[in-house]
Amino acid sequence: MVEERKPAGRGRLGRIAGLILVVAAFGVLVSLGTWQVQRLQWKEGLLAAIAERRTAPPVSLKEIEAMAAAGDDIDYRTVSVSGTYDHGKERHFFATHEGRTGYYVFTPLMLDDGRALFVNRGFVPFEKKDASTRPEGQVAGTVTVNGLARPRLSEKPSSLVPDNDIAKNIFYWKDLDAMAGSAGLPADRVVSFFVDADATANPGGLPIGGVTQFDLPNNHLQYALTWYGLAAALVVVSGVYFYRRRRQPDQENPASEV
Repeated sequence: MVEERKPAGRGRLGRIAGLILVVAAFGVLVSLGTWQVQRLQWKEGLLAAIAERRTAPPVSLKEIEAMAAAGDDIDYRTVSVSGTYDHGKERHFFATHEGRTGYYVFTPLMLDDGRALFVNRGFVPFEKKDASTRPEGQVAGTVTVNGLARPRLSEKPSSLVPDNDIAKNIFYWKDLDAMAGSAGLPADRVVSFFVDADATANPGGLPIGGVTQFDLPNNHLQYALTWYGLAAALVVVSGVYFYRRRRQPDQENPASEV
């Protein structure tokens, strides 16, 4: 009787391959967790910068333009600017405010140098889209607007966002060129960013100013803990699996008789 066994190397190779996969998966999970930690630090820095900018004393339009020309981030910087509203050219951005559907009213503020600055004057309900329904708010003469500078968008933020309906004067994303063109304003005579007006009340109560949103999501710590938790779970499960495999008798190579 001769006892013949199949090669045991195949089982060892399988265990080595499995270990390599576990190490690779662990590396990916840890990398994702570390990336979320880095994103957390970036987001916290951004939120701190926004808080500092929005509470700073307002600067002039010229100073904001100089910052933009130098490549500085002008988003949420306080600004004070004077001019005359051209209410006949207001553009309407589809929005919600405190649970109500309606529009943000973007009105060109005509400056002394002949240029126009689109100001987000605030929210009006759906039924108040037509300016004739809120004549008290169509202020005349020179006004001073205090608010926050907001940069233009270079493209539609997502394919899920509808295209702007120029014919109906309904904008779903802030395309400055389209706003200017549909209002009959030459693009080279329009300031290259927006201003969100502050919450100073308008005559008649509309538009409702101060609609700038600051609730930027910051879930990166939760995501980081999730990825690191999955990495730890992988180590535990894999360790138990390989420990049990080492203690099991080799049943893959039964003896045969010749």
